[in-house]
Amino acid sequence: MVNFVFISPNYPENYWMFARGLKKNGARVLCVIDTPYESLRPELRENMDECYKVSSFNNYDEVFKAVAYFSYKYGKIDWIESNNEAWLELDARLRDDFNVKTGFSQEKIIEFQSKSAMKAYYEKAGLKTTPYCLPQTLDEALGFGNRVGYSLVLKPDHGVGASFTYHIHDENELRHYWNEAKNLGAQMILEKYVEGDIVTLDGVADSAGKIRFLGSMEYVSNCMDSVQNHDSIGSYYTLELPQEYREIAQRVVDSFGIKNRFFHGEYFRLKKDTEGLGKQGDLVGLEVNFRTPGGFAPDLINYTYDVDIYDIWANVLLNQTNDKEDKAKYSAGFVGRRNGNEYAYSVDEIMEKYKVEIIGLEKLPPAFASAMGDVTIKARFTSPERRQSFYEDSFKRKA
Repeated sequence: MVNFVFISPNYPENYWMFARGLKKNGARVLCVIDTPYESLRPELRENMDECYKVSSFNNYDEVFKAVAYFSYKYGKIDWIESNNEAWLELDARLRDDFNVKTGFSQEKIIEFQSKSAMKAYYEKAGLKTTPYCLPQTLDEALGFGNRVGYSLVLKPDHGVGASFTYHIHDENELRHYWNEAKNLGAQMILEKYVEGDIVTLDGVADSAGKIRFLGSMEYVSNCMDSVQNHDSIGSYYTLELPQEYREIAQRVVDSFGIKNRFFHGEYFRLKKDTEGLGKQGDLVGLEVNFRTPGGFAPDLINYTYDVDIYDIWANVLLNQTNDKEDKAKYSAGFVGRRNGNEYAYSVDEIMEKYKVEIIGLEKLPPAFASAMGDVTIKARFTSPERRQSFYEDSFKRKA
């Protein structure tokens, strides 16, 4: 039997379904948790063979002992995964220490968490990336701005999401945000701002790097500006996936050497012809995350394709098969609204107007709310026109 160590299966809450997928596909599910056993969802408890509680995932000695206990009791560990950005380096360090070869090494994960290092892999896949620098001083940052022009984006070279990401329009803003960012103590990357819509290519690759399932999500608004300006945000999985996008996704997977895992690739789709990057509609590489798309996005995949992506992931990893088509039946998405903004339509009015399409309403915890909104409304559509109307009504502010 395959011994699968699952790190932090209780967070986010929907991750218990990965345990269910593993159990269904024949794995022995061994979980490391950092919360009391009694607090776990019953569904998670039912789908794991044993768990080991640690006080913190930041205490490596404790987590090492947990995996060592599983190894002593059940034999060689075959898999160690969390599917969680926060613990990718932890997963990799444990894999190195327990000689687990079914995932990236710690050295490779650290490299791949660098936005600047990713650019070479995108370029190897035949994709353009934005001009950038890794400034050590404000003078270097200002010099880059003078060379390439404004506007710019300043963000941590190692980091995830839109936190501590700044859209900079002029030299004064660069000076301001540079001083704010230096308190992080992190290497920042400064890039030329791209006029483009954010598109993702999210999927699961097998042990040969062949993509077995692929979907594409589009953002309705800019995540970075949403966080910085406290705007609403939204995204949806598309009804159609161009063959060109499939080819791009496979080239990127091959370039990064992604095998036996979920991936979440982010791209700019150019809004206009841009010198050095491409023509309107071309994709430009942004970054790759070596995990599932964040939050409840896996559930949006399920609603879009009428599948169980948690089961598909486990089936690909454990059995190297998938018989489910990635042909969308719906376009499922969400809108995230911010507390304190005055909207033209209340949540109840939106829920009533789109009651046929509504999936659910959720208030998000602070960890997700900064990027996805305080209140999220999920819905799925069969027509782009109806979907567009939903987002327009949900975003509209009072005059």
